Amino acid sequence: MAERAPLPYDYLRRVPAFTVVSDDLVEGGVLPDAHVYELGNLSPHLRWSGAPEETRGYAVTCFDPDAPTGSGWWHWLLVDIPADVTELPRGAGSGEMEGLPKGAVHGRNDYGTLDFGGAAPPPGAPHRYVFAVHALAVESIEVTPDQTAAVFGGTVNHHTLARAVLTVEYGI
Repeated sequence: MAERAPLPYDYLRRVPAFTVVSDDLVEGGVLPDAHVYELGNLSPHLRWSGAPEETRGYAVTCFDPDAPTGSGWWHWLLVDIPADVTELPRGAGSGEMEGLPKGAVHGRNDYGTLDFGGAAPPPGAPHRYVFAVHALAVESIEVTPDQTAAVFGGTVNHHTLARAVLTVEYGI
């Protein structure tokens, strides 16, 4: 069996941790069908606490390091979440973005869309889906939705004060 890819934050600048929980996801558990691309494609509920007092905004990302691309797969890039927001309801990042906080901006995921794109791994070993909430030192990372996931990820990581991570698996 091949060795698994490293988790995305293993090689980035270390930052303090805070807490993220979900009504839909359990750390180390299996991603429910509601969050699978062809079965529901809804972004999961997320709630976080314990971010640093100097937090001025948040970003939420979901990344699959096990995708057979050589560079993983970005499922969700959401930035410019106001600092007073500490929860996203299920489906907030899906479709018409009716549940997103005012001012929040989606980046283009690796499906090419500006929303949450659920799990869709090829048959084989389960993939890991790393949901991260990034507490940021800025209100806005000042990127536009048409920029690449790498630009979003790099800019978010540059401004990250602390990070909360929840990892689940899904396979077919």
